[in-house]
Amino acid sequence: MQPVLNVEDVKRVEVALTRVGVSISELMHRAGCAAAQEALALGDVQNAVILAGMGNNGGDGWVAAEALLAHGVNVKVVTPIEPDQLSGDLARQVAQRAVRAGVSTLVGPSRDELEGLLSASDVALDCMLGTGFHGDVRAPFDIWIDCVNSSGVRVVAVDVPSGLSAQTGHAPGACVVADLTVTMLCLKPGLLADDGRDVCGSIVVAPLAEQTEQIVVEADPVAWRTDLEDYLDVMAPPTTAVDKFSRGSVLVVGGSSRFVGAPILAARAAARAGAGYVTLAVPSCIVPQVQAHVLEIPVVGLPCDEDGTISKDAVPIVTKLAEKRSAVLAGPGMRVSGGTVAVVSALLASPTPLVLDADALNCIARLTSGKLQDFPEILRRSTPLVLTPHRRELGRLVGKEENPPASLVDQLEDARKIVWSDGGSELVVVAKGTATGCVGVEQAILPKPGPAALATAGSGDVLGGIIASKLAQTYGRVDNLPLLCALSCELHGYAATLAMERMGSRGVMASDIIDELGIADDALGERVTFPDADNGDENN
Repeated sequence: MQPVLNVEDVKRVEVALTRVGVSISELMHRAGCAAAQEALALGDVQNAVILAGMGNNGGDGWVAAEALLAHGVNVKVVTPIEPDQLSGDLARQVAQRAVRAGVSTLVGPSRDELEGLLSASDVALDCMLGTGFHGDVRAPFDIWIDCVNSSGVRVVAVDVPSGLSAQTGHAPGACVVADLTVTMLCLKPGLLADDGRDVCGSIVVAPLAEQTEQIVVEADPVAWRTDLEDYLDVMAPPTTAVDKFSRGSVLVVGGSSRFVGAPILAARAAARAGAGYVTLAVPSCIVPQVQAHVLEIPVVGLPCDEDGTISKDAVPIVTKLAEKRSAVLAGPGMRVSGGTVAVVSALLASPTPLVLDADALNCIARLTSGKLQDFPEILRRSTPLVLTPHRRELGRLVGKEENPPASLVDQLEDARKIVWSDGGSELVVVAKGTATGCVGVEQAILPKPGPAALATAGSGDVLGGIIASKLAQTYGRVDNLPLLCALSCELHGYAATLAMERMGSRGVMASDIIDELGIADDALGERVTFPDADNGDENN
């Protein structure tokens, strides 16, 4: 797994490296050379332009310019002021050295001059604004960014695309859209979520020093980004010695007269994700509709109120069903009422591994008046509990309904409020967003994000079904619950990618994702089990 550090923690890593003998000057030299090397790796680079800012990120650019020149590239640095006028000692020194080495400069160019230079270049290195950037992009960099984005030239962003917050992933104004981002020392959260997903392109981490890995881990990463091989320990081993019960049984509780489809999607997803036996419990008033869509899945009718929601009388039925299952998913389409709150409360008190999604989370928010972190006893149990809120649901759970988390780091922070208040290893919050964090008491894991095709009604119900299915299949054999949830998210995303190939990027519906789950599961299993095999492009 790859560590992800907050920007402030990266600064502490730099200080720690200086204490073990790697100076800031050496780090800048290595950063610039790493950026130059990645630019050359793009191939056919004869002419390069470096857009250099006035700080250390610009200093990286001057070093990169000298390195490219040494490789025979015709390189020019675009700078807002003369190299001798740079205020930072280190940036000024490396700029002066590059000029002495023969690097040519273009100082304060007009728009026409810059556009002409970019049109004649094979690659542009964005070294304008670094990880310390926040706020609005000011002149001349806003104009430079517009020129770069409209030029069509290949772009390598150094550390972070200029205009993007490396911490929040937000780019409120002008922002470079890079083909490749070479980020230094470690991943930052803003590169992985929100606007960062659109503007970073491929991401390469340049560690810069052999001591970096240890120091970054000691800096207490805010999260860990998974690689496929990390999932080997939480995947059910292939075997033919199975029956429908040994593959795990799942109970899905949900639905209402208003939302009939959500529990159907969740139950079908649980089955497609490998559970051997799935049962669906819904209000009795919608049983005929539900049965017509799930021929292979038994449907149990529950007592319901006049408004078409599950009533309190369903509690003993649901708890008895739950006792006989490997895992339970509750929430899809159930709405919030006195009856559904009672059912969710009863399931929390049951010993069966439990996934709470959608309205089950809103039931908890009602139970705790939106302050779940103040009621840890509600969540404390000896068997797994997984909560799967999106950003608005997470906000309701922690008292921020009017100001829900707006970034990945906010998601992780609010999820930790819940997890740390409980303090047990059996609780995971799957905080969903443009990037999803699977947050446990010891670590937060970031699975590879799925495509934008997941942004469709019902895809969250599908994910809930997948998580419940994987929990049912592996409970008792898997210790790392956050990692198991992350695997479920990867499967969800990969299935959406396959569905997108059939239906187009905007044509995917939740049921299309379900149809691809079996193929996606097999494909992920092959790639994880045989990491050295040639399985083709990772996006196919």
